Amino acid sequence: MHIEQIKIENFRLLQDCRLDMRQKTTILVGKNNTGKTSFAVLLERFLEKPDHFTYTDFPISIRQKLLDINNETNTCELAIRLVLRISYDEADNLAILSEFMLDLDSTRRHTNILFECCIDKSKLLRALPDEPGARKKFIENNLNGEFLNTKIYAFDDVGHAEETPYYLAHRDQLEEKERSEVRALLNFQVIHARRNVASSEDAGRGAKPLSAISTKFFRKRNVKSDGDEIAGSDSGSIEKLRSMLASIDDQLEEQYAQVFAGLLKSSRDFLDLGNLKVVSNIQSQSLIETSSQVIYGEADNFLPEHHSGLGYLNILYLLLQIELCRENFIQRNAPLNLLLIEEPEAHTHPQMQYVFADKIHGLISQIANLQALLTTHSSHIVSKSNFEDIRYLSRPSPAESVTIKNFHTDLSARYEELGADGAALFQFLKQYLTINSAELFFASKAIFIEGTTERILLPLFIEMHDKEMHDKENIDETAERGLSSQNISVLEVGANARAFAPFLEFIGVRTLVITDIDTTKAVISEKTGKISYHACPVAESSHTSNETLKHFLSAPDPTAEKDFSDWHKRLVDGTASSGEGQIELAYQLAEGDYHARSF
Repeated sequence: MHIEQIKIENFRLLQDCRLDMRQKTTILVGKNNTGKTSFAVLLERFLEKPDHFTYTDFPISIRQKLLDINNETNTCELAIRLVLRISYDEADNLAILSEFMLDLDSTRRHTNILFECCIDKSKLLRALPDEPGARKKFIENNLNGEFLNTKIYAFDDVGHAEETPYYLAHRDQLEEKERSEVRALLNFQVIHARRNVASSEDAGRGAKPLSAISTKFFRKRNVKSDGDEIAGSDSGSIEKLRSMLASIDDQLEEQYAQVFAGLLKSSRDFLDLGNLKVVSNIQSQSLIETSSQVIYGEADNFLPEHHSGLGYLNILYLLLQIELCRENFIQRNAPLNLLLIEEPEAHTHPQMQYVFADKIHGLISQIANLQALLTTHSSHIVSKSNFEDIRYLSRPSPAESVTIKNFHTDLSARYEELGADGAALFQFLKQYLTINSAELFFASKAIFIEGTTERILLPLFIEMHDKEMHDKENIDETAERGLSSQNISVLEVGANARAFAPFLEFIGVRTLVITDIDTTKAVISEKTGKISYHACPVAESSHTSNETLKHFLSAPDPTAEKDFSDWHKRLVDGTASSGEGQIELAYQLAEGDYHARSF
């Protein structure tokens, strides 16, 4: 049993998104401001904090309809929604899930849970002031839990083929459910990006996040949520600790009797209170909270936790949080477990991110029925991940809403369209992203170069360009900001830019490809009579050996000699167009009396 798909409607940038979940680990990647945090927030709102929705959670595109609300407004169209599609088979224990299964057909393998935050129209209209300006202010400031109803429904959409979603077309077929039923079915835990790890600067303010999380961890190990003692391998350790504390209590009481003897005798005689005494009652949990701390280093030369680097603190804190969640999953023993980790790479250097990416999959596999959802900005974590696990949040422009793309499934289909060598190109792409860098996922723009010489000189070219633009800016206020201040990835891809074409289109990154014209001419072998192509000056050329130029500039088949000859002339004089608004090519053109063929 697992969550197969998550659908979101009308929440901030996520106006109509579908996330295909993996059975174990799903990784959400994307540039800044594409909705990764909003995705995490919405899950937590519906599953843990349903009364926290406000006016600002509704997307900008529908806010005017909210402000213009009247008796005719269809509030169902304005609702914030989360739909969980759950997959199961005959081997699963369906005792709890059966509450959400609306059809007894034994061949069914899916059911759906709808979470919906809808405006209470009648209540809001009664409260709205008459004056238009005051109405707008009232809605902006007061559209919250008082005027929003959050409900949960189960529905079965098998066979539904209409364009309108089932839950909108067949409202009468929705079966309302209680939150307690969802909690019995699904255990959701979240580890936020704001983990409050403390540097040495925070130590003076008493910040000890690892000690605090260690205390929380001990509470979980010490007592179950229902108050019963824990069982299993940890129970012996807990009992041993309690036995030690009881022995300390006895020893302290003997010393207390001597220390307080005079005071207690006077008090007994004066107040006539009988056998008055001071006893020791050390609680293991209180002892952990007040008298224990996390340290590191040698036994005789230890350092407090806040002397460790923020990267180590973050990873230690994260691992303790994961262990706490693991304990919670085991104790509640729900049929579905969902763990969301937000930006695990915070404060860590690349090598530690690689290590975490390797280890997290092992930690997750130790927990039965667990699906993990990671959001990340780290190209290092992405490059170490299984590409089948990656989901890409795409927002082509600020005016457009976010879509969530299945990296492996959607992209492999695009490479298949390239024909016979599509599979090999896709394999090259995956190997490149793994071995070199996955930073393209997070870039706003990209520059592809062929080798080290270009990489050495490109910063100088950018500096010269920016200076020219700065001088122009003093005259023309519409001049664009410099390249050095933009999020541009520069990658050495040799002559393999063609392999990236579907990928660049997929992630929507504007790209400049700097390459060589690499002109050649046909030479017939005197021995074999076969034609081969040798490098030659541009003026003597009839062909090019550059596959990147041939691909992006749509070169015709060389066997169609006239068409190819015409195309080659356009290539040489710079009039061959790629027809690609997203990808621009730069190669050598004639300068004065000279036309270079290679940089």
